[in-house]
Amino acid sequence: MQHIQISRPGSYDRLKLIDAPEPQPGPGEVRVAVQAIGVNYADCVIRMGLYASAKEYVGWPITPGFEVAGTVDGLGAGVKDLALGDEVLAVTRFGGYATQVVAPRHQVFALPQGWSMQQAAGLPAVFLTAWYALHELAHVRPGETMLVHSAAGGVGGALVQLGKAAGARVVGVVGSEHKVPVAIALGADEVIDKSKHSLWRMAERVSPKGYDVVLDANGVSTLRQSFRHTASAGRLVIYGFHSMLPRSGGRPQWLSLAFDWLRTPRFNPLDLTNANKSVLAFNLSYLFDKREMLQRGMNELLRLAQEGAIHPPETKAYPMAQVADAHEALESGQTVGKLVLTT
Repeated sequence: MQHIQISRPGSYDRLKLIDAPEPQPGPGEVRVAVQAIGVNYADCVIRMGLYASAKEYVGWPITPGFEVAGTVDGLGAGVKDLALGDEVLAVTRFGGYATQVVAPRHQVFALPQGWSMQQAAGLPAVFLTAWYALHELAHVRPGETMLVHSAAGGVGGALVQLGKAAGARVVGVVGSEHKVPVAIALGADEVIDKSKHSLWRMAERVSPKGYDVVLDANGVSTLRQSFRHTASAGRLVIYGFHSMLPRSGGRPQWLSLAFDWLRTPRFNPLDLTNANKSVLAFNLSYLFDKREMLQRGMNELLRLAQEGAIHPPETKAYPMAQVADAHEALESGQTVGKLVLTT
């Protein structure tokens, strides 16, 4: 088999396609012959050497990748409910950039009906992130108003869809004009194009009393104002810090990163109490030991997919050998939907 290996932190040249022995499934495990691999911004952060859980769980060298789709081509002892050739998607904690992946049975799921391999490979990471943010942390309710940053991207688009499925009013924020119709197609009730309008002036116009739920993966560029525009009894959910990282070059800009770290808001519990607001944050890669919760989330997402309540993300495919191009495109901030690698 082949996989992408990163031997040490760096730019796109660190992504090496190498040969490796065929992995063998152990008891309770499934081997998947991979056809498509989801690409996530977290994979870029791993490559840069800034992803804490990658250092904690794996170290160097590392193969990134949180999600794949393909067919079952190996079964470990005790796995009786799958057959060779079954079409599946799998959730992985790293290791997904490979032509064969071994995963525990409870992290392998049947493809949603009507979803292609490429579409299914882009489902787990972004939709699980969105599901956890909305339903395990924010507990969004029908009639509430949500503000979703990066509403045309992977997680942002999933948040828009799940917010609408939950009965919320969804206001999406995008960074360029070509992303506006994407967010509208996903179901956003209002879209703010911050390349043409003042983001926070428009946000106040759309929802003068603030937002019940604000979802922010930008970091320092929007975090302070996101909190300010969270309504009383509202919840700000933080799941990334994208604006602190480079849009070109593929390497951290250390002086800029340090400056942004110093400017990042610190939330005082006394202030939170007086403001009657909550700030919540998470990293999905630390939740893999929460087996029951992740299974519940995936089962709910697959049910929504089968019912047509959520739809496949727009995908753009790159051959696995062109993984560097996929990372560069994703870091540019110009992509919509999901990027996937094909084997």
